[in-house]
Amino acid sequence: MNADDITRYLLATFPRVEADTTTPTTFFFIGADHKFPFVTIKRTDDAYDRASQLDRSPDLFRLNIGVSRTTYKGLFPHTTDHVWTAPDRLMPHPVYAKMYWVCVLNPSDMTFERVKPLLAEAHTIAVNTRTLASSRTART
Repeated sequence: MNADDITRYLLATFPRVEADTTTPTTFFFIGADHKFPFVTIKRTDDAYDRASQLDRSPDLFRLNIGVSRTTYKGLFPHTTDHVWTAPDRLMPHPVYAKMYWVCVLNPSDMTFERVKPLLAEAHTIAVNTRTLASSRTART
């Protein structure tokens, strides 16, 4: 899998997804206002996140997925040390783990199959959050 394959998968598989590709990080949103991404694909280091050392190779990227607390705790029930530079390993996000984000550097086809349910969950959470926010706005 490469970043473009994952982008095509997300756009083709899940309804209402929009991608913002105006920066080196691709952000995936529900809705045109582009609030609160549910998945990102990070291709370069920046001042806030150098943990994965993405700048060491032009083909390196990190897929980041926002999941539920329950899913996150099921995947990572204990705090352990992670090698943030290791490819093809599902691990907590180096910066946003506290917000229940997970990540994987350059997932293989097999690992991508494992994260597809996480992508579906992230999409569902984003749709539900957007629907809830819309219904609150309509009532005011």
